[in-house]
Amino acid sequence: MKEAGGPLRRRALPKGAAFGVVAVAAFLAFASNAAASPLYRVYQAQFRFSAITLTLLFTVYIIVLLGTLLSLGSLSDYVGRRPLLLAGLVSGTVACGLFLLAHGAGLLFAARALQGLSVGLITGAAAAALHDLRPHGSAAPLLSGVAPTAGQALGAIAASLLGQYAPAPTRLIWWLLLAMFVANLLAVLTIPEPGSRRPHALGSLRPRVSVPPPARGAFAAALPCIVGLWALGGFYLSLGPSLAAQLLHSRNLLWGGILIFLLTGLGAAASGALAKVSPTRVMLAGCLALTAGALVTFAAIGTSTPWVLFLGTAIAGLGFGPGFLGAYRATVAVPQVTSDQRAGLITAIYIVSYFATAVPAVIGGITTTLYGVHDTALVYSAAVGVLTATAAVILLARRRATPAAPEHAAPCPEPPPGACTVPACPPNSSLRTRT
Repeated sequence: MKEAGGPLRRRALPKGAAFGVVAVAAFLAFASNAAASPLYRVYQAQFRFSAITLTLLFTVYIIVLLGTLLSLGSLSDYVGRRPLLLAGLVSGTVACGLFLLAHGAGLLFAARALQGLSVGLITGAAAAALHDLRPHGSAAPLLSGVAPTAGQALGAIAASLLGQYAPAPTRLIWWLLLAMFVANLLAVLTIPEPGSRRPHALGSLRPRVSVPPPARGAFAAALPCIVGLWALGGFYLSLGPSLAAQLLHSRNLLWGGILIFLLTGLGAAASGALAKVSPTRVMLAGCLALTAGALVTFAAIGTSTPWVLFLGTAIAGLGFGPGFLGAYRATVAVPQVTSDQRAGLITAIYIVSYFATAVPAVIGGITTTLYGVHDTALVYSAAVGVLTATAAVILLARRRATPAAPEHAAPCPEPPPGACTVPACPPNSSLRTRT
């Protein structure tokens, strides 16, 4: 222990620089994940696989990510932040290498699984480390909230630009990301350990899932919104570029990247703008925007009008982030829910979110193979509109039934770190369960 406190400590980065290194790790993980989406069509043409395989490539990432968050989401509270950050960066580096070596769907599945592991490990550890390095102020919650959706937006647009206009469309982006992973990994080796170690690490591997009775009404009211918005997100990240290509009659990869950028980028911006607004109002605004976006998208697909598709996606993006932000906070902030119960409730929210992302995407892949992407997208957008409109009606009915209910019923320490990426147990002492 003495050695660790000697020369290594003197070479460690100051806290401000360490904060930046951890933030880059979070952005990098999500950018790498989204970089695959605009390239799916290229891989599909090269390796001759169906739309079902395409959506399964997306789904294997979700399954591994969910499993990692459920089992390892709180592990950094016990073994430290750096070990999990390093493990996640190593997994991301190897995933980039597998994409570079891929000559068939098998290595693509392995790469996507490793990306799920990487994001799952980095998400919890990075959010916790940011909080440890800067416990006061809004910087840590803001970066935790922006990193996932902003990282996905930047990763998608960069991959589509390089894939379309740079040499080696399925290689250059992975070489660049691999170099960034290695550089960030070396940087993480120089930061001081932000957290502390505790015993009973094995006990943290058992996920705690529950919806306490006081929160069941709020959870049920938020359910259609959560399912609708994540089903939409899953469709855009898996089949969105294929839909854009069909409506535009263009093989240009940039259009698919722009589509994803509009959904996730505007979602991140809107979440940040509405972070301090009351949860029910944010959720209602998100549901209304998602419903309007789904209707405009339905009209765009029905009339085969490409610019209307991008308009509908932008409107849906404005509801995408706020919809989940409001649903999360309105459910978690129920006053009768104790801090010991809250971790299990948050886990339940994310289990629903991940399944809502993965299962409809696979169904979409199957129906695309049978009926085509045009008809599948029509039904998909209509279903999303029905779900989010239902959520809005339920919210309005609940507000009328309980007009005196306080808007900020209970404090929610931090907003969720972002779209479909939050660790099952956020790194806040008030949410940790005792062992």
